[in-house]
Amino acid sequence: MRRTRLRFDGWIAGAGTASGTRLVLGHWPRSPFGPFSDVMMEHADGTRRLLAPTGRVADFVAVTYHFDRVDVSPVTVERAGPRWAVTAGPLSWCFTTGPRSALGRLLRCVPSAAATHPLWITCADLPARAAGLRTRGDSPSGHRSFYGARDLHRVTGGEARWHATDLGPLARVEPPVRFGPVSVPAKPALVRVTTIVEVPGAWPGV
Repeated sequence: MRRTRLRFDGWIAGAGTASGTRLVLGHWPRSPFGPFSDVMMEHADGTRRLLAPTGRVADFVAVTYHFDRVDVSPVTVERAGPRWAVTAGPLSWCFTTGPRSALGRLLRCVPSAAATHPLWITCADLPARAAGLRTRGDSPSGHRSFYGARDLHRVTGGEARWHATDLGPLARVEPPVRFGPVSVPAKPALVRVTTIVEVPGAWPGV
């Protein structure tokens, strides 16, 4: 069957909170859907929630990953140097990044053409899994996801609120998130990434 490759260039940020809620931001200045951001949340009780800015984005993300709740609401990201401010429906999340990590420096040494090629990404998956991460994964819908990490900065601080309730200081992403073919480092981090999603046939409107 013919497959279509969809490419998303941007950043993924992941962080836990003292209350047990884990947060994953996808910020995509370049994508087949135009610029957009979305947030995946896993609450302390295990409920997996997607906050997406449009029904079109929500439909695609929801069929690629796994959620118990899908909410369509405005998602905005403001960046001022190392400080990021995210608003997604009733979620308010601010975080600050630190200097590039040793792994980030290593990732930047890989040529972009190699780092974003599915073959390279597949080869990197085994050592990544040894560290509790994934660089590729499949969905029951037939979507195949490849994550080409190109840089990494630690998240050094921040705060998050859900419906005005303080979720507590940012913390490790423990236990790991369960959205399907996506993972983030256990320590809060911001990853520069190119994500390639292969879909069976053609995706409507792309």
